Amino acid sequence: MKPDDFAFLSDLVKSRSGLVLTRDKAYLLESRLMPLARKRNMKGVDELVRVLRARRDEGLARDVTEAMTINESFFFRDIEPFDLFRNTVLPIFRKSRADTRSMRIWSAAACCGQEPYTIAMVLKEEAAKLAGWRIEILGTDISGDMVAKARAGVYSQFEVQRGLPITLLVKYFKKQGEMWQIDPSLRAMVQYQEHDLLHDLRPLGRFDVVFCRNVLIYFDPETKTRVLEGIARVMPPDGLLFLGGAETVIGVTDRFKPVPGQRGIFCLNRDPASAAHPESAASGAGAR
Repeated sequence: MKPDDFAFLSDLVKSRSGLVLTRDKAYLLESRLMPLARKRNMKGVDELVRVLRARRDEGLARDVTEAMTINESFFFRDIEPFDLFRNTVLPIFRKSRADTRSMRIWSAAACCGQEPYTIAMVLKEEAAKLAGWRIEILGTDISGDMVAKARAGVYSQFEVQRGLPITLLVKYFKKQGEMWQIDPSLRAMVQYQEHDLLHDLRPLGRFDVVFCRNVLIYFDPETKTRVLEGIARVMPPDGLLFLGGAETVIGVTDRFKPVPGQRGIFCLNRDPASAAHPESAASGAGAR
């Protein structure tokens, strides 16, 4: 790929999604955009770039962005966060939300739905402790195709065998030919919406728990700060944020700080005394 074509495409993708593509990712650009070029009856990526340069084609620009922002996901990815959610976070909110008995959870950059449905399975397994509660789960992604697949809840054998315990596969999925469809009761627990993390997040509402895992690693420092500060604006004072194992807020924003002893969980950074004891802060604040 010509250097100026790579620069043009990487600038386009960054401006529309925040995703940073370094020069060593040229192979990724070509591998993901070749199928799109063929679908558009173009000879290759060179022609695709010429069309984008020659005229404002919003549909093509959107398709290019979606092709580059599709990331890998699977059920119960890095199992530890879901164990922490079940064993640490849910007990905190069962206590702090005992009056309202409601909670909202957001899975940002949800891809084709594995993470939101994993959260739903955890909640389903804890149903006896959450009787009478109203819990909303929202999954968002920049890709309309991914949102459509997530809503359908249909996965291949390869997708369901990655990280999903066989007991939960049998319990919550039904075989349909070569595919597996998730149980309607779980599908009903999750709402999906197309949304860009770089846009105003406030229309999505407020969230007690936010999963934004393995997303920030694709952004430059300025975009990471922008995204985290946007997330902070849609969380109550005692809200909790899950990030990926290789992600941190340190040196990125002072709106969050790590929860001591809970790897990958971050709380809003208020006064030092409460931030040092997140469990008591979460249960004591109760502010919505």
